Amino acid sequence: MIDDLPDRALPHIRPRDAATLLVIRRDGPRPRVLMGRRVGGHAFMPDKWVFPGGRIHPADFRVKAASDLAPGVADALSRTCAMPRARALAATAIRETFEETGLIVGQKGRAATRSPEWRDFLATGHLPDLAPLRFVARAITPPARTRRFDARFFTVDAEHLASVDPGAGSGELDEIAWFDWDAAAALDLPSITRAILAEVAARDEEPDRPIPYHRFDNGKHRLLSV
Repeated sequence: MIDDLPDRALPHIRPRDAATLLVIRRDGPRPRVLMGRRVGGHAFMPDKWVFPGGRIHPADFRVKAASDLAPGVADALSRTCAMPRARALAATAIRETFEETGLIVGQKGRAATRSPEWRDFLATGHLPDLAPLRFVARAITPPARTRRFDARFFTVDAEHLASVDPGAGSGELDEIAWFDWDAAAALDLPSITRAILAEVAARDEEPDRPIPYHRFDNGKHRLLSV
């Protein structure tokens, strides 16, 4: 996000709401996080390693969920947007993770949909499970970028996945793998990805840390709290 190249000739672009999910495995000696490498030649951050995620879609407001947001998560998100949008952002994180990796954060259940965005997910016989998601950061892409996002970052423990084996996904990521904190930090990461990775690793030791909010004012980076 923050590493997208600036173009001073661009008009002001309003950030689009987006959501990102850090899936964390704790079934080994060290925690591991799921990351994917963006396909080379992509218009946005080619060849960079990132967490799955993407922008919100109107269908994310309507999809039936197996559970609601945890109260603390709902309260924190409500400081950044209205509750219907907060719920939709959590659904976005789950949908984008499924699209890009094939991993399902869901519970068994059935629902009909006319939305192609959710059709494949619901066809697995699952409904998105919002309750295990934790809200850990917010970041807005700086001005004068070709694309801008107002992204909320979530985590989820891999024990809530239907399976821990990633699939082929949509093809947006050409490699998907699990990395411990140190190995992930050694990858070619966008700066915001690196910052969120460090934040989540630190949160393992200090779970009550304030939720960071990265934004830019007059061209200067500001780190606030949600």
